[in-house]
Amino acid sequence: MPLFWKPYKSDVTSFIEELKAKKPTLEAEQRAGRALLWDQHPDRVAQGEWNEARVAQQAYVYQTRTDSGSGSGA
Repeated sequence: MPLFWKPYKSDVTSFIEELKAKKPTLEAEQRAGRALLWDQHPDRVAQGEWNEARVAQQAYVYQTRTDSGSGSGA
C-alpha cells in the first residue's frame, strides 16, 4: 500500500454523511414517508372486485363497433 494512499469517498457519500450528521432524524422520517404509500398490505377484496369489473379491450381500440358486428367499417 502506498504511503499517501487514502480510501476514496465520493462527493455524494460525503454529502449524505454530512446531511445525516446535521439531521439525525432523517432516516426515521424517510421510513415514515415510505410507510405511507409502500409498506401497506393490499386489500384482496377490493382488488378482486376491481378485476371482476374490468372490461376487455377490443383488438383495435380506435375502431368503432358497428351494429352488424362485422368490423369491416363499410
